[in-house]
Amino acid sequence: MSSTPAPTKDVQCESVRNAVIRLAGHSQDGIQSIGAFLAQLAGTTAQDVMTYMTIPSTISGGPSIFQVHLGSGEVLHPGDEADTLVAFYQDSYNNHLHSLKDGGICFYDSDTVEEIKDERGIIHIGVPFTSATIEALGGSAKDRGKNLFVLGVLCSVYKLDRDKLFDIVARKFGRKSEDILRNAQLAFDAGAAWPVHDVNHMPFAPGENVGEKRLSTDGNTMLALGLIAGGCRFGAGYPITPWSTIMEMLRSELPKYGGMFIQAEDELAAVSISIGAAYAGHLAITGSSGPGLSLKSEAIGYATMAELPLIVVNIQRGGPSTGLPTSVEQSDLMQAIYGSHGDSPRVVLAPRDVEDCFYTAIEACRIAREYSTPVIILSDQAIATRIEAFEEPDLQKHWNEPTLDLNERDANFKPYPLDAITKHSPPGSRSAEGKYPVVTGLEHDEWGHPSANPKMHAEMTAKRRGKLVQLANSLPAPDFYGDEQGELLFVGWGSTYGPIKEATDRLRAEGHRIGSLHLRHIHPLRNGLGDIFNHYTHILVPEMNDEGPYGHGQLATLLRAVTCNPAIQSVNKVEGITFRVRELIAAAEKLMTSK
Repeated sequence: MSSTPAPTKDVQCESVRNAVIRLAGHSQDGIQSIGAFLAQLAGTTAQDVMTYMTIPSTISGGPSIFQVHLGSGEVLHPGDEADTLVAFYQDSYNNHLHSLKDGGICFYDSDTVEEIKDERGIIHIGVPFTSATIEALGGSAKDRGKNLFVLGVLCSVYKLDRDKLFDIVARKFGRKSEDILRNAQLAFDAGAAWPVHDVNHMPFAPGENVGEKRLSTDGNTMLALGLIAGGCRFGAGYPITPWSTIMEMLRSELPKYGGMFIQAEDELAAVSISIGAAYAGHLAITGSSGPGLSLKSEAIGYATMAELPLIVVNIQRGGPSTGLPTSVEQSDLMQAIYGSHGDSPRVVLAPRDVEDCFYTAIEACRIAREYSTPVIILSDQAIATRIEAFEEPDLQKHWNEPTLDLNERDANFKPYPLDAITKHSPPGSRSAEGKYPVVTGLEHDEWGHPSANPKMHAEMTAKRRGKLVQLANSLPAPDFYGDEQGELLFVGWGSTYGPIKEATDRLRAEGHRIGSLHLRHIHPLRNGLGDIFNHYTHILVPEMNDEGPYGHGQLATLLRAVTCNPAIQSVNKVEGITFRVRELIAAAEKLMTSK
């Protein structure tokens, strides 16, 4: 079989600062792999990157996309529209052609796709991905490897660092057989050599992150690394998308640091095992997604009553019930704060991006130890799975090596003193009088002995609440950006950070006075937010959850309750995908022009 390159249009392009590349095919085609290779390249160069992907939730697979936004400067979002579309099949072509900007480039597999003429100036380039790959591999692997052929084409078109890019590929396939690595090389080289006429006219402008020691990875990886650096050594979990990769990483890494992570038989067992480790004097971790957090809620209430240091990670996905296992949502906020019977105060933190996952995990560890309380980390599917490039954390600065405090407790020791924060006596600690404190889920006195005394219950409830009040008084100012007073303030949390910041920049460039505030500390909230809000005519809270019967998202509802400010309004999205910048701009302009 032979393949003859199809003629292509010669398009003159100057160097580009940003390029959004959308790969559309089926999950079996390895588009996630080559998208990840492109993203990882940014960590070895001075470029910035952010990715976005959709994958089917069924085992049989199906249509899928992986979008990569590469930039020479700061990249804050995966891209509203694509500069380049790569379509592997007719349905990929038909369903995603609209995602291309006017004048964009569409590479399609000319073996399987029939070109559709449109009038938006889109440049269609047919390349026989399938037959060219088969020819390059000598028919030895059918069309397996066409994803690497495509990677080679993109490497050539955008003049990416070919050696660095294939080094990344080799690290992935080098652990397999030599034949697999050789075929990967052949497919990649064939794509890189394919004669696309505009290949020499689309290099990236020099990156702006020169001199940094950088890496590129996903949010779940950084959360796991942050938990290890923060001092977590014991935990348990149960597999569920999209939490599972954290569990797998902790299972393999914690033993290297003298710890262990157990895959339990279900969610209830997982949280109970973790609570047992916390009872033994360790900082423990468990995690899940929304359905698992529901199952863990009763045991988390126990950890609140017993005042144990426990980290609970919730990687949010679309709900309710099984919902959208592989899609993003921010609908677990109220569950995280209030999801328990009785008054059950716990701390809730939310990272804003992949890099912040590391630092949020470290802070969660510190708070859990210092305040002897459960801390819930609310990430989401978008942050968990996307890849970003950033400066490598200084581990020496942030490393916390845990020690088990088995010192003797004196005769006056109380695990639950009303005038101080709880500090437990782990099993094995000596007691000066031979009386060992009790850790219990029952209401108790200062020694941990069960008590149904009405006054004691009121005092202990106030004690548990008081920890959060004390924490709120110590919190740093939230991330602020833009004008300190003006027409509109964006308030966001979680993965809305990047689109909000980009929308703020664009609106300010148009002459509007706009600010943006991003919250890591969701519960308790930092004091003084109401004073900040009073400097703006409108407050807009973008959230990926439903507006509910009262017309406001979950964070907006909480902020309205705390500040009693009727200027707080919501823009909500529940499509299983993140906000586009243009959607936030449109919502802000609509609100600013309203009476």
